[in-house]
Order: sequence, then structure tokens, then C-alpha cells
Amino acid sequence: MSASTAGIEIPTQSRRLAAVVELLSSMRFAIALLTVICIASVVGTVLKQHEPINNYVNQFGPFWSEVFGRLSLYAVYSAWWFLLILAFLVVSTTLCIVRNTPKIMADLRQFKEHVHERSLQAFHHKAQAELPEAPRAAAERIGQALVAQGWKVRLQSRETPTGTGWMVAAKAGAANKIGYLAAHAAIVVICIGGLLDGDLMVRLQMAFGGKEPFRGGGAIAEVPDKHRLSDANPTFRGNLLVTEGTRAGVAVLAQPEGVILQELPFDVELKKFIVEYYDTGMPRLFASDIVIHDRYTGEARPARVEVNHPVEHRGIQIYQSSFDDGGSLVKLRALPMGASVRPFEVQGRIGEATTLTNGSERLRLEFTGLRVINVENMGSANAAATDVRAVDLRQAIEARLGAGHKTVSERTLRNVGPSVTYKLRDEAGQAREYHNYMLPIELDGQRVYLLGVRESPAEPFRYLRVPVDDNDAMDGFLRLRAALADPSMRAEAVRRYVAQAAQGQPAPVAQALAGSAQRALALFAGEDPEIERLPHGGAPRLGGLQALSAFMEANVPEAERERAGEVLLRILNGTLFELYQLSRERAGLPAAARDDKTANFMTQAVLSLSDAFFYPAPLVLQLQDFEQVQASVFQVARAPGKTIVYLGCVLLIVGVFAMLYVRERRLWVWLAPQDGGARATMALSSNRKLLDDDRAFERLRALLTSP
Repeated sequence: MSASTAGIEIPTQSRRLAAVVELLSSMRFAIALLTVICIASVVGTVLKQHEPINNYVNQFGPFWSEVFGRLSLYAVYSAWWFLLILAFLVVSTTLCIVRNTPKIMADLRQFKEHVHERSLQAFHHKAQAELPEAPRAAAERIGQALVAQGWKVRLQSRETPTGTGWMVAAKAGAANKIGYLAAHAAIVVICIGGLLDGDLMVRLQMAFGGKEPFRGGGAIAEVPDKHRLSDANPTFRGNLLVTEGTRAGVAVLAQPEGVILQELPFDVELKKFIVEYYDTGMPRLFASDIVIHDRYTGEARPARVEVNHPVEHRGIQIYQSSFDDGGSLVKLRALPMGASVRPFEVQGRIGEATTLTNGSERLRLEFTGLRVINVENMGSANAAATDVRAVDLRQAIEARLGAGHKTVSERTLRNVGPSVTYKLRDEAGQAREYHNYMLPIELDGQRVYLLGVRESPAEPFRYLRVPVDDNDAMDGFLRLRAALADPSMRAEAVRRYVAQAAQGQPAPVAQALAGSAQRALALFAGEDPEIERLPHGGAPRLGGLQALSAFMEANVPEAERERAGEVLLRILNGTLFELYQLSRERAGLPAAARDDKTANFMTQAVLSLSDAFFYPAPLVLQLQDFEQVQASVFQVARAPGKTIVYLGCVLLIVGVFAMLYVRERRLWVWLAPQDGGARATMALSSNRKLLDDDRAFERLRALLTSP
């Protein structure tokens, strides 16, 4: 007996009803539903779920983000169409089981001993032999031998014209049919468990219980009851943020339209958050020492939650999901990126905001993050660039073969120290996010501060490298940048450069050199009158090396640009060095030595000054000190369907193994009386044809000749 792919045909006069029932109970419909669910699951895996809508707008744009939102692709597993498909899959698979179970059970009870001798001749594996024994004795002997080999046997006597004949009917591998039922039942059980543990209960309460998502802000205690679910909610999964030294008992369930608050029958108090690191700076352990305060009994139960080691209380699992900042106090030093801002200090807590003013200009400073440990891969920083003209195919292949841990480039992990993240929001509400490291980092042989900025969370940070001075600080670079913005200091730097470079030269030569130096320095500072006529290339203000390049393209013939560029850069580097010496002199510092260290500083400073025109803030906030306050993010879940899903997984494993590795076989031996002996006819059938069937049949045929 093989399982039918057709559906149930009910006796009814309504053709539509019969067609619907036949479609729902057919295997082809169940397979189609399962395919759609698999495709939807791929979408839910690739596309991040339950993210803020702004993230999707930044990623896909206004049009497609709205289209995807209408299709509920941002919450696939709780979308109405996904739950509807699951429900139809449960119904369809259940009807398949109902349709085939009676046939399978009946087939399990049958030995099919009524097969005629002529039918046995049609089988692929068949054999005949003459036996000296009487048919009954031969049947009993063969039946006992088959039972000893694990077969189930039934003997049947038949009257023939020549006497009484005996049929030996045997079967083995009946678990193959049980595997079919177990595999299909597993699909139903897993889907039911998934529906119970999914967002279905929350959706039902929102649809029929008067609950709705909360879209505002403020304290959790002030949120109205219509946005809260009772602690008797049978199934949910949400996040609970607890700061060190505090307690919380309301979880947050993310929804596409906002959030739903889930009341818990207990409060979780975080005593201490523990994080341990390897020597490389990579985290080794996340754990939270907590106290569970039961709201009904008043019991205070201490426990430790670790990754992959949850704690259970009142049927609710508490998982260590992640960690966050609990309101650390940070002290920042504001350093000017221009001459109009003086250094000052500001402090605040992560998650809070303050207002910065500079005359009529107002900026809102939002403290968004503090990371005490930053592990970066420093191995690729020294890697040589790939020369596309010298590609060695053999070397490329060998670089990717070998040990399992081998990589193309060596990874050098290093903890580069704390960093702070903040946003500066203007009066129009537009914000940029900044990420600054507290300590300098050595890159390409030069110690630099990294100042990161990005326009939106969907973009990576772009970093400005600021070289350090003799005191490992940014003050030398900032003094140089302030001097570059001062016309009088630029004029003095040009005078000093010309006095040295044109010493002993005629006056016209010195005058021409002074004009070129003044023009180069003014272009680099972004103060030359001709800059307004030059293409800006997307920069908010044209200056730096970009201004020099645009000036040469507009005024120098192409054939002479390379030579003119070399001369202009030499003049620029000389005047900038004099400007740097002048800035040190005004600060009461001794003149910088003319050595490799100063040369490296000036090389990076020229590049940083040029890139600083793309830095969109008038100041840099450097992390000076902090008092870290950590918080744990727990995932709390009441999942009654978990046990059901586990049961379904066991059924699925049993069913798949039974269908793949258990062969259903049937054997018939007809023993007809003949001249005081018996004429034996044997036939073997199997639900799958394997190479081993021939060897197995040869062993069974030996039963006919064995006395």
C-alpha cells in the first residue's frame, strides 16, 4: 500500500464543497503551503525583524519600505498571512493523516495470504523448488525460520484438486508505514507549537481584547492599561532591561506599530552584571547575578543567568540576551574644530541630552553610548594593496587552501580602549551620529585619534584621523587648524617661509614666491576669493587639497599640471610647517625639531586638515572620564508550545528515519502437494529496490532447500 496524493472525496451534491475538501486534504496542497512557508522563512531570516521603521526607510527608501510594510515583511512570523498559511497547513496535513491512517492501519494488520500462485510468478524476485516434505511440515519449518529472523508470519491452508496446500505469508519493516504517520503528525504538532509560542495570542488580544500598541514615550508606569497585557497571558516573548541596582517587572514586546507592555508575576533585580574577556579582548562570559522578587508570595530568590543557561520562575524562562548601558556618567571635553569655539567641558548620562549654544547657534547633544572595550582587527591595517596587474592565480588558490582556520589576511585583534557615541541635532531636527575613541590608535606607523561620523544608522562610520602631538593629544593639530583659519598668522607664515626659501634671491623672485605661497595657503584654508567659482565636489565648504586640485584643473593646462602640482605642494608643505611653528610659538612652546617625527606629524596633519573640511561639526567631544553603569537585557518568554515542538521534533526524527532506513518487505511461499512432497513457489516484494535485495532473496531461497 502506498500513500495517495489525492484528497478526500466526500459524498455530496455540492461540487464546490467536494473540490475544496479534496484540495485541502491533498498532499500537493500541503507541499505547496510548506514551500510558501519556507520562502517566507527565508525572507524573515534575511530581513531583520521588528526594527524601527526609520531603519527600513533608510535602507529601502520611502516607497519600498512602505510596500514591504504593507506586506508585513518586517514581522513575517506574526503576519496574518503567515499565521493563516500555518493554519491551512495544519488542516491540510491533518486531513492527509485522517485519509491515510485507516488504510495504513488496515494494511499493517493484513498479511495478504490470499495471493494466488499465478500472481507470484509476476514478481521480480521469485523461485521454485521441489521439497520432499509434506506441505504442512514444510510450511511450519519455513514459518519458524522466518520468525527467528524477525519476520511476522501467518500460515493458511487451502484445498486444491491434488490435496491440501499451505501458504506462508510473512512481512517485515511495518515501521515504514508508522514513519509516514509520524512524519506527517510531526508537521502538525510543530505548527501547533509554533502557533502557541508565536505572536498569535498577542494578536488575538489586540483584535478582540481592546489592546493596542503604544507609540509614545515616557515612563513605563505612566503607560495606560490598554497598552498592557496581564501576567496571565499564556504565551509571550519580550525583552526586559534592568540596570545595576534597580529592579523591573514589565517586559517590552516589539510590534510593527509600536510596543506592547507585558506584566510579569515577578520583578527582576540586577545585583551585578559580569563580563569576562579573553586575552585578545574578546568577550568570554556574559552573566547576571539577579534576585527574583515574586509579586504573589513575596519570595526573594537569588539566581545567576548566563548565556545558554536560563532561569525559570513561574513557567517563565529568563534568558541572558545582551547588555546595554544603564546610564553611565561621561565627562567630555569639547575641542574646537574652528577658531570660534573655545575648549570647555560637558558631562551627562548615557540616554540623556543637553543643549549647547554658541551665540545664535544651538545644538542638542544626545549621549547615546559608551563602550569600555573595543576590540578591532588591526591586522589588515598593514596589509599591502592588491596589484591588479600582478595577479598570481596559484598564490590566490593556495592562500585559501590548507588548515581550516587559515584566512587570506592575518587577524590581529586588539583592545583599543573606550569610546563614546553621541548625536548632535540642529534646530531643524536633523542629527548626525559621532563615534570618538578615548585613546589614540597606531595606524600605518602614526598615532592618531579616530573621530567617526555618519549621517544615519544605516551607514557605516567614516573616520577622520587626527595626529597626536608630543603630549599624545590633539592640541597640536587643533592649534594648527586654528592658525590656518587666522589671516594674520597665515601672512606671517608666508613671510617666514619666503625669508628662508628665497634667501639671497632677487626681489622679483621673492615676491613671486610670496604670491604663490599666499595663494596656496589661502586655497588650502578655503579663504581664497576664487574658491566660489570652483566646483565644490559635494563638500559643504571647498578647501584643503580638494581646493588646490580644483584650482589647477581650472587654471593650469593639463600638460603642466603634474609639474605645477609638485611645486605647489612643496610650497604648501613649507608654509604649513612655518604655520605650525608659529602656532607653537604663540602657545609658549619651543620650536619643533626638524626630524622624522615632526615630518610624519606634518604629513598626517596635511591630510587631516584637508579631510576636516568634510567634518560636519564645529567641535569634537573627546572622552575624558566616565563612571560606568551597566544594564542587562533579558529575554523573558512563556512558551507552552516548547514541549509540543520538542515532541514534534522527536516524531519528525523517528518518521524520517523510519521512512528512509526501514524497508517494508513481504514474502510469500506457496506449498502445493505433489507426489508425497511439495512444490514450493516463493516471491519477495519490497517498497524500495536496492542492490541488497538480491543477496537477501538468495538467503531466503535457501529456506526452500534446507531440510
